Amino acid sequence: MDFGKLPSVEKVDFFLPPEPAPNAEVLAALVPPAQQHLYLGATGYNMKPWVGHWYPFGAKDKDFLRHYGTQFNTIEHNTTHYRIPDTAMVARWREEVPADFRYCPKIPQTISHARDLGLASGLIPLFCEVIAGLEEQMGCCFLQLPPHFSTHDLPMLERFLDVFDRHVPLAVEVRHPSFFQPTVAAEMFYQLLQERHVATVITDVAGRRDVCHMRLTNRQVLIRFVGNGLHSTDYARIRDWSGRLDQWFDAGLHAAYFFTHEPDNLLAPDLAAFCAEVFGERMPDVAMRGPKKVEGLF
Repeated sequence: MDFGKLPSVEKVDFFLPPEPAPNAEVLAALVPPAQQHLYLGATGYNMKPWVGHWYPFGAKDKDFLRHYGTQFNTIEHNTTHYRIPDTAMVARWREEVPADFRYCPKIPQTISHARDLGLASGLIPLFCEVIAGLEEQMGCCFLQLPPHFSTHDLPMLERFLDVFDRHVPLAVEVRHPSFFQPTVAAEMFYQLLQERHVATVITDVAGRRDVCHMRLTNRQVLIRFVGNGLHSTDYARIRDWSGRLDQWFDAGLHAAYFFTHEPDNLLAPDLAAFCAEVFGERMPDVAMRGPKKVEGLF
């Protein structure tokens, strides 16, 4: 992911921002779940360099999704950003992964990057109908709004949420600086998500510390963690996140989806494995699993 990328991270202050006061109200209103979940995933599964390391030796391209599902239990599913899948493809995705796996499909760019958020196209209900075919393997869709989409466009987002199927879990990612200012308009955005039971996407990236906003609006949250080639700060940041996630789960958060981004996706499993170790030690009662290096042939 090139968004927020810097040539050097040596002088970046990576400490997580203080806990926003409104989070306490959101978490206090939640009914405790029978089981809390922390899902770990990457941004894609079609990775030949993982063969012999994270996929078994001799693994074929056609089996990559199945092998990915044995290593991770979620995915930031970017395939849907480029086109709406057909029902047969969604059924195959569902059948290829274990029962505890959850997809997080990205809303198609024909919707998210349309001038009217796809309101006039009829694509929103079509996407919702098709993606609902994931059934129990549905995690949370996420709407990545374009950089120019500001707080002035909130009425359009509200109309989008009117049309989007409320039975399909949704999170929203914003990037325009206006959403991260202490203004009434910015607060209206978070209140809108909270009222509609929509989650936030938090992005932790070197060059845009403002998008690591830490606001919660729902029983779950999506976190996009952008590493820097397993730089020493990647590991320190994960330890910092373990404390914040532990705090949120202690306060009643139901689920977190944590996606590791590394350059070209090559080292994403290495970082996810470290996450599983650190998070598992800190939060032993939260259900999670992470990748492990393969041993021999399957």
